[in-house]
Amino acid sequence: MTSTNALSRLLAERDWLLADGATGTQLFNMGLSSGDAPELWNADHPDRIHRLYSDAVNAGSDLFLTNTFGGNASRLKLHDAQDRVFELNRLAAEIGRDVADAAGRPVIVAGSMGPTGDIMVPMGTLTHESAVEMFHEQAEGLKAGGADVLWSETISAPEELKAASEAAKLADMPWCCTMSFDTAGRTMMGLTSAALTALAARLAQKPLAFGANCGVGSSDLLRTVLGFGDSDIPIIAKGNAGIPKYHDGHIHYDGTPELMADYACLARDAGATIIGGCCGTTPAHLVQMRAALELRPRGPKPSLDQIAEKLGGFSSESDGTDGAGPAPRVTRRRSRA
Repeated sequence: MTSTNALSRLLAERDWLLADGATGTQLFNMGLSSGDAPELWNADHPDRIHRLYSDAVNAGSDLFLTNTFGGNASRLKLHDAQDRVFELNRLAAEIGRDVADAAGRPVIVAGSMGPTGDIMVPMGTLTHESAVEMFHEQAEGLKAGGADVLWSETISAPEELKAASEAAKLADMPWCCTMSFDTAGRTMMGLTSAALTALAARLAQKPLAFGANCGVGSSDLLRTVLGFGDSDIPIIAKGNAGIPKYHDGHIHYDGTPELMADYACLARDAGATIIGGCCGTTPAHLVQMRAALELRPRGPKPSLDQIAEKLGGFSSESDGTDGAGPAPRVTRRRSRA
């Protein structure tokens, strides 16, 4: 890996970068059915994936994630597509490369690598070697398709993050990572924001940037960003567009474009460099986020009270960094709705 990769160059030139929004939210709006594998659309509906990426770029994103969140062998096995890992990841990155190259400005294609969905030993059956192999297979497909950087997201277990890091090193690719902090400020496996800061500095492939995505609401995510503390590695913030509400048989996120504009500027002021949205974040949100980041002056680091006043209260009293919080729990889920 060279030190002059596209994301490093952009980070050196800019004070902040706007990432994309939700993948699943947009694909469901295009007709994806619940339970279907979005990654199969890379082959079956490339025009829709092209539109997914283009909508983010046209809304002002400097970076977008490929449609490969569940593109590892363990996830694809649920759809009898475990033999198509390389192909589906390569296709997703190729479509992304076409969109980015036509943008007329620097745009980063980030190869999304979500969790395997399996629990690692000793609590589960997934070994470190198997996890590295799965992530490496995915990484090679993304690399072949022209992704600028690998992007592990919504990870809960530090062991799985270490495996993804090792896979990025094997693939000789620059790498970013985000974990999801949704259990009283901790990941589902108990990691705090401060613990991720320490972990990021000693991973096999040091990330170009690290941070948080998904989780509960934008308030909680910004509390996590503050919990990262001072780091020499750029910080990523990709918060959900508000809180999910069940209405007329569908899940809707209650965060308005105006709220997400406030969130984007608070994230910047809290120390994040790469700022985007996760579940529920649409191009309409991104347009407002971009405008706010461009027009509003940088402010001081916000307090928790200021975050709550702007974005709403927190889901728990503790963010985990004070030693409080629940014991780790184990679950399986798919995110990035």
